[in-house]
Amino acid sequence: MEKIDLILKREEKLSEIFIGFGLIQFLVDDLKERPLGNRLGIITDTRVENLVGYRLHQQLTRAGIRADVIVIKPGEASKRWETVSRVFGELFEKGFDRKSGLIALGGGVVGDVTGFVASLYMRSIPCAQVPTTLLAQVDSSLGGKNGIDLSHGKNLLGTIYQPRRVYVDPSILESLSEDEFRNGLAEVVKSAVVRSRELFQLLEDCHDAISERQPKVLEEMVSRCCRIKSHVVMADENDTGFRRILNFGHTVGHAVEAYTNYRVPHGVAVSIGMAVETILSTRMGALSHEDNKRIINLLRRYDLPTRIPRGYDTEKILGLMVSDKKAEDGRIAIVLPTTIGDAVVRKAVPDESIREAFREVQA
Repeated sequence: MEKIDLILKREEKLSEIFIGFGLIQFLVDDLKERPLGNRLGIITDTRVENLVGYRLHQQLTRAGIRADVIVIKPGEASKRWETVSRVFGELFEKGFDRKSGLIALGGGVVGDVTGFVASLYMRSIPCAQVPTTLLAQVDSSLGGKNGIDLSHGKNLLGTIYQPRRVYVDPSILESLSEDEFRNGLAEVVKSAVVRSRELFQLLEDCHDAISERQPKVLEEMVSRCCRIKSHVVMADENDTGFRRILNFGHTVGHAVEAYTNYRVPHGVAVSIGMAVETILSTRMGALSHEDNKRIINLLRRYDLPTRIPRGYDTEKILGLMVSDKKAEDGRIAIVLPTTIGDAVVRKAVPDESIREAFREVQA
């Protein structure tokens, strides 16, 4: 098992990240030895409850740890104030107080809802993340960003509140569908493009092993992503500068999600966004044609889309980019890769430059 300490500038803020196969029993033993609270609320969705949630609840109960399960519906539609309000109400009705703790058992949506609730309930209670999707293991469970959607756009309500612990068990990924696994691979590619030439090389060299989910390479891939995310968050917890490089693909991607009313999975939308932003970077002279080709080819090797589907109204997508929370004073900020392993945030990218990139990737 590997352990990463995500230490922030204020000494009292520490996230411990544990990575290894078969971590559920370790998690139970750890929570027994170092309680997160006098009782625990396990927030999960209906799919994960059947897969892992029931077993975890049983093991916690056998260990003498008082725990309740709160179930939400799976999918982006649950990242709404209505869901959060219901969870607040259930916690209060069950008697949770300031000495209680929460566990997020699920993917990115469950993690966002749990982190958001933990940051506000009784002026904040401790939480831990147990990510069960590749996307959550390599990205959303780390760093403390918790977003809730409004009808106007994605993640427009949010907090930054660090989980005390993150338990990352790559063996859980064996049960993911191909689509869900591919969804997470988009975030892995993102991390490689903006911060790690070595991870990018691993993705190129070990395509078959990764696609087959071979344990050794899967654990290495997840571990590298966790280290990248931790390094970036430690440098810029509040997302005011350096951390924004992790938004590569997300400016366009979030707009695509909103345009399709979130029918397109996050990873698919981010992959389209990375293709657009890669082409835009080359057009603006920041990225070589050679690196451009390697990035686009890697996305395609993992069956990730690099085209905007025919019929999509790119003017509407552009309009949604302007209203994205990452825009400032109506000016669109986009992450541009400058080489494999590095990137910059370019503010006030001209609309016409974006339109040209859209035209190049429109199917």
